[in-house]
Amino acid sequence: MPFSTRWRLRLATPLLWLACGLASAQNPPVAADAPGAPASAAQPAAAQAALSRDARRIHELSRDKLLQIRTLLRTSNTQASIGSGFFVSADGLIVTNFHVASQLALEPERYRGVYVTIDGQEGDVDLLAFDVQHDVAVLRARGRTSPAPVLEFRPAAEALAQGERIYSLGNPLDIGFAVTEGTYNGLVRRSFYPRIFFGGTLNPGMSGGPAVDDGGRVLGVNVAKRLDGEQVSFLIPAEFAQALLQRAASAQPITQPAHKEVARQLLVHQQLLTERFLQTPFHDQRHGNYLVPVPDDALARCWGSGRDEDYSALHLERSACQTNSHVVAGDFSTGTVRLGYEAYSAPTYGAARFAHMYSRSFANERIPNRGSRQKTAAECAERFVDQGGLPLRAVVCMSAYRKLPGLYDMTVLAATLNQPTQGVLGRLDVRGIGFDNGLKLAERFLQSFKWEAAP
Repeated sequence: MPFSTRWRLRLATPLLWLACGLASAQNPPVAADAPGAPASAAQPAAAQAALSRDARRIHELSRDKLLQIRTLLRTSNTQASIGSGFFVSADGLIVTNFHVASQLALEPERYRGVYVTIDGQEGDVDLLAFDVQHDVAVLRARGRTSPAPVLEFRPAAEALAQGERIYSLGNPLDIGFAVTEGTYNGLVRRSFYPRIFFGGTLNPGMSGGPAVDDGGRVLGVNVAKRLDGEQVSFLIPAEFAQALLQRAASAQPITQPAHKEVARQLLVHQQLLTERFLQTPFHDQRHGNYLVPVPDDALARCWGSGRDEDYSALHLERSACQTNSHVVAGDFSTGTVRLGYEAYSAPTYGAARFAHMYSRSFANERIPNRGSRQKTAAECAERFVDQGGLPLRAVVCMSAYRKLPGLYDMTVLAATLNQPTQGVLGRLDVRGIGFDNGLKLAERFLQSFKWEAAP
């Protein structure tokens, strides 16, 4: 994760730290022999010493290949953000994250990039290629006169074993190069693109650094961590960096804003996302006699909550689903799908009182009616539709991306209208979708609402 001197960006979901920002507050340290101390803190001294020796060995093997990647404002030469990277070729090719180098891709007239070695040597870098979908980028150290020390990649044929010890390297919080030990825990479930679940610690500033095996060979690239857990971090599998290196080897430096290329890659992402949603049947989630669509468990995580006991006359159930498909588009993330429902039942309210409450709840749904630096204000259309005898009030809203042509954020709101004191409100949010694909997803969403009358 890069560390921003502006302290302003927390990309992706609130539970995932991806790019620039401050580290979250840490819990007070717990003595190893105190009640409730983590099991890992109470490891035998011999085991801790062995692990420490391994970490020192990895650090010595890798230290001259590690880099800090800085983006600097051209006008004042001050740091705008900081990440990590590593040499992968003798002629100075460097691997890092796209979100570390995104300012060089989108605002090269405003920012320039430099690398700094562990012993303080500094040089300029050129951005050669990037992969938005997998969050990797390749830079070239400019003007090197001696061969760069290189980290080798672990062969793809040597599969990682569950629980295998791995080591993440980088420059956390701009306080110095560090190595953190952890374990390989397989690939992340429900991740749209493959991500390695690293049972270790990553901190802001380590994005783009290498994760290596016991032999010092690269198996992944640091990318993110969860904010609501301990030692739940994520790595990009090395294969995606290797694939990008092949494209970058003969590429010319990117010197003009690359919004069109970012948009092209995001359009590929949204096409894959749309196809997966359209090809995978929804599951029916029941709320009384209503059936509402939720994604397959392989596509999204879904959560639910029941009624509030303070409102005994109103039965309210909520559910929400979200895909783990976000991608970075500069200083914000996009590419996700979210579905949410609120199911109401209030037989003692009476039709007029229920209609008032239900309408207010629908009106409270927030739509971006003001434009921003990245997007236009939403434009909405409202229709009343009949879905197999179930009347729905439906609103579809679109916001266009200003610098990423062909991409939109879409929100679909749906309210059932067939019962005087029962109803379901549904919401679909898709970030970074093509216009036609957005309408396909909206249609699929609305057509999946059902009502089953009591026998």
